Amino acid sequence: MAFLNEQQRSEMLANGAARARGDAVDPMPVLKLHTLDAHATWLLAELADDGDTAYGLIDVGLGVPELGHIRLSDLASIVGPNGIPVRADPHFKPQRTLSAYAADAARDGSIND
Repeated sequence: MAFLNEQQRSEMLANGAARARGDAVDPMPVLKLHTLDAHATWLLAELADDGDTAYGLIDVGLGVPELGHIRLSDLASIVGPNGIPVRADPHFKPQRTLSAYAADAARDGSIND
């Protein structure tokens, strides 16, 4: 499961720890995962201390993106209709906070970034 590099893992763990402490957090997404042969996208910002449970904006292509938790190990097992696995977008540069992405996605029915 090579979605995260060490810097991303550290940043996501720090964001997850802040939320676990009860801090009011609205981080920028750290990682964008997507399927190249389907319309699913995950903008992830936090990682629990188990190293597997991530939190972020989930859009599985049904028009109802939502904030929630997903296990990276589950994402590693997903393949699109043409057999292409979930991949990290190496060009993703976050432009706004996770809540701003969520508001835009709720309005548009999908993540458009």
